Amino acid sequence: MEEDRPCFIISVAAQMVEMHEQTLRAYERLGLVVPSRSQGRIRLYSRRDVERLRQIRRMMDQLGVNLAGVEVIMNLTNRIGELEAEMRQTREELEQELQRLRRALAIQPRLEAKK
Repeated sequence: MEEDRPCFIISVAAQMVEMHEQTLRAYERLGLVVPSRSQGRIRLYSRRDVERLRQIRRMMDQLGVNLAGVEVIMNLTNRIGELEAEMRQTREELEQELQRLRRALAIQPRLEAKK
């Protein structure tokens, strides 16, 4: 996906989110953002990473959430996304099984009528 393509070096990403480069490094150490690395080990941020940094900044600046709270919120948000994906997958599997059972039931009466 385009938003996942690593394309911004740390100085550009820091400018985009109006943070210091050291702040981005600190967030990486905490696991709040995980930029890709080039072959030369240069941090490369994607559009998704930049948006995540903006979310962190909004939570801290506008909502007054501290860094520990941001970490909890981000982890919960990620987990909710994972659970939603699992639910979609389960729903699809259940719908397929329901269709299979409906087809089987539609065939069953026809077979008994021929006896």
